[in-house]
Order: sequence, then structure tokens, then C-alpha cells
Amino acid sequence: MSRKRPTIADLRAMKGKRQLTMLRVLTMDEAEAAERAGVDIVSVPPELVLNPQFRDAAPSLFTMPGDNFYEIGTADDFVRWAFRLYKASADAVYCSAGFATVKRLADDNIPVIGHVGLIPSRATWTGGFKAVGKTADSAMQIFEAVKQYEAAGAVGAEIEVVPVEVANAISERTSLIMLSMGAGTGCDAQYLFADDILGQNRGHMPRHSKVYRNFAAEYDRLQAERIAAFSEYVADVNSLAYPEDKHVVHMDPDQLGLFMEKIDAG
Repeated sequence: MSRKRPTIADLRAMKGKRQLTMLRVLTMDEAEAAERAGVDIVSVPPELVLNPQFRDAAPSLFTMPGDNFYEIGTADDFVRWAFRLYKASADAVYCSAGFATVKRLADDNIPVIGHVGLIPSRATWTGGFKAVGKTADSAMQIFEAVKQYEAAGAVGAEIEVVPVEVANAISERTSLIMLSMGAGTGCDAQYLFADDILGQNRGHMPRHSKVYRNFAAEYDRLQAERIAAFSEYVADVNSLAYPEDKHVVHMDPDQLGLFMEKIDAG
């Protein structure tokens, strides 16, 4: 039996009742795998949701395209960008721009997901890529940002690398759907990157990540096999082992004779 794609109202009704699952997926194959695995929410590159085949692959995934605010531009640019994605079947958009831009989108009835805690595009303001909210004052700044998102009309917020005690307290005190990336189970959804889950990330592995497969090793094996196959082909051509008779087409002898007469006569 096929699943129903959740609405904003559905996600709000589930708040506090069960943990939702969320993945950042980058390809159609990953989106289809998330659909078949029963994932609830996906964050995707904008171009993926704009692909006409996306909803065939992922009909029931609550889908949130996003990009860094500096890739999009002004509030007007954000509105045009968001409407294009919403028309293409996005369920919400991620926006890490200012609260005024969030409000502009929300005023036009675009569901918006904000971001608090460690925000990679603003990490310089909070001391780099490290936990945020470990002091009472910095924790209050996160809570105040959540309240500002509420006031701006956002429907949810990613909360990244924040102490679990802080994330729990904030989640209990907000109507926003809180998406935890390394912030514990007191939030409404657990959010990981498919690259990390599949072991495709060869760089730094965040504390909150969990590796379930080793695709990097499989890619290395496939690359070694690719090189070996190409090398065998080169060797076959050099030794005249390729092409064999089965790889070519022959002409009828009578027709060949006529052709040779014609070509020699010319």
C-alpha cells in the first residue's frame, strides 16, 4: 500500500508523538532509496525537485529543497526561487537568510524551514564548525532565534550541533517542527546526510554521523575494475585480439565481387 505524502498539518500533528526521519539526498537513486526505505523527509538540491521524474521516484517524501542564501540573492530573488520550486512539488523550502526574508516567503504562503545552532554558512559568527549553545547566554540566543522564526511565520527549523538539554528545552517550548542534526531525540526529526550513512564521505566525519555502509571502498573497487577493463581493451587492440570475427559484419561474396569490379574500374 502506497504512503501518503505528509502535509505541514500532518507534521505538526505528529510533533511530540514520534521521531521523524530525514535525509539529505543528492541524486535520484538516493531519493528513490529513501522512498522505498520509508524515510519521512528529504532535503534535496533544487535541481533534483525540478526534475520531472522526481515525484515518480519519490511520491511520498516530504521534500525540502535548499541552498545557501548567498547562492540565491535578495528577498525578491528568494520569492521567485521558492515559487518555482513550490510549483515543481516542493513541500517547503530551506532558508538560511535573515528573518525578514523568511517573513517575506511566509507572507506569500511558502512553508519555510530555518536554521539555528551551527549554521555552516554563518559559522564565523559562532566560532567555526563546533557546537553552539554550550553556555546559558548562547543557548538563549538560539531560543530567541527560534522565537523570531515563529514570529516570521516559519514552520520549522533545523537545529544543528546544540547540546541535547538545550534542544529538548527549546523543542518543548516552540510550535516549530525541530529537525535535529546532532541535537538529540528531544526534537521532532533526526537528520543525517546520505553521504555519511553510505560511507561516501572521505573527509571529516561529524560526531553525529553514523556510517551504515562503505560505498567508498566499493567505488575504489569499481575504479580498479574500470582501469583493468580499459587496460585489457588497449592490450587487445594492440595485439589484434580485438576485433574478432564475431564483432564485424561480412559482405555477400557475390556482392563483394561486383563492388571490387566497380571500385577497381573507377
